[in-house]
Amino acid sequence: MSFQSLAFLAFLAIAVPACLLSARHSRRTGMTVLGAASLAFYVAGGGWDAFSVLCAGTLVSILAVQRLWRENEECRRRRVLVLAVGYHIAVLLVFKYTGFFTGGWVSLDWVPLGLSFFTFQQLWLLKEVYTGQFRLRSGELLPLYTFFFPTVTSGPILRPGAFFPQLTGERFLHPGWEDAAAGLYGICCGTVKKVLLADSFGVIVNNGWERVGDLTAPGAWLVILGYTLQLYFDFSGYCDIAAGCARLLGIRLPVNFDSPYRSLSIGEFWKRWHITLTTFLRECLYFPLGGSKKGAVRTYVNILIIYLVSGFWHGAGWTFLFWGLLHGLAQVAERLLGGRLKRIPKPVRWCLTFAFVNVAWVFFRAPELAEALRLLGTALTGVMARPEGWLFHGLFAKETGAIQLLLPAAKPWMDLVRTALLYGTGMAVVLLPVNTAARMERFRPKWWQGAALAVLTAWSVLSFTGITTFIYSNF
Repeated sequence: MSFQSLAFLAFLAIAVPACLLSARHSRRTGMTVLGAASLAFYVAGGGWDAFSVLCAGTLVSILAVQRLWRENEECRRRRVLVLAVGYHIAVLLVFKYTGFFTGGWVSLDWVPLGLSFFTFQQLWLLKEVYTGQFRLRSGELLPLYTFFFPTVTSGPILRPGAFFPQLTGERFLHPGWEDAAAGLYGICCGTVKKVLLADSFGVIVNNGWERVGDLTAPGAWLVILGYTLQLYFDFSGYCDIAAGCARLLGIRLPVNFDSPYRSLSIGEFWKRWHITLTTFLRECLYFPLGGSKKGAVRTYVNILIIYLVSGFWHGAGWTFLFWGLLHGLAQVAERLLGGRLKRIPKPVRWCLTFAFVNVAWVFFRAPELAEALRLLGTALTGVMARPEGWLFHGLFAKETGAIQLLLPAAKPWMDLVRTALLYGTGMAVVLLPVNTAARMERFRPKWWQGAALAVLTAWSVLSFTGITTFIYSNF
């Protein structure tokens, strides 16, 4: 069930009141209703086959956690951890990477919805239970951790120590009015980001990739920048909706984006982009590998490993690995330069960082490495001419048609106007010093903000197609 659909809005309108009302009877009843709603949400979106795969993984985690509690001998505890971790990684590899490792000779036709996020979340739980950082008091709560409907398909990746304690807190299923207001604000902002911004940039990006050979240099840059903005608004929009839904239930999710395109270095970018993934890789892979405590060379190798893993986690292809390698090499280069980077003026550092991120995203989006190089070649050496009209085909089609009907004289200017408005709005939003997550923390509704957001949300709902999906749900 997609967040940008009338079906989801109907689900939310039924599930949230049902959970809150049942919690007035008892917390356990409310938790049971929330668990049932989460399972229904997942089955509606992923199907029973995917549901059974995640159920099997959850059972493995429950058994492993219980064994880790009871077992005192370190050797046996380590064996339990290795077996449970091995199971989760094996399932992920079989479903997602069989085609890659066999060169396409053997491949599965489907991957359980949210399997990548599920796997990392289970690994985080097992690691923290094993090290004693967290103790899960009841295995009954683990299915809710697994299938919590705001996060089950595309995250953010929940740290067990930040999620389970909230289930016994005062706000859980008893949110205050400030939680309700902030939750609705997050849902509306996320919907607008996804439907009006991400999907609109996606029109230009998809049109451009379908005819890479016909692009002019300016057209190629519109496609490159368009994907940079599409990916941000797509995943950031999902996280805003997820955070908003959780706030309606009295749960606060970790911030996953902190204005990453305002970063002055690649290291800073990864402290702001997909924060839960970065935290997981640092604590569950980088530190166990030795981090930066085993010399410079080993540190650089560890950095490259975690970014290659990040790339491979996002997708089973050489383009994703190359994207991860680029970011790993950039991190190594920044470490080698050290304090000398700070001598560069901030505007220059921002331009260099943002340009690098844009170029790297080309490999993330490209079907093959050769196609990525082809697009970059066009951007650098292509014809300097106005982009062809086909690049904008389908962009705000209904709205454009209505304007042209009322103002026929505006037709020659429509491509320029809608492109300038879309890219100008996109850049302004991603560079704003205060983002949606920060506003939700200290949300104080104002009538004019509510009116503007209501109009944009209504526009978004009227634009629902039920076809587009969140990009990260494919990872």
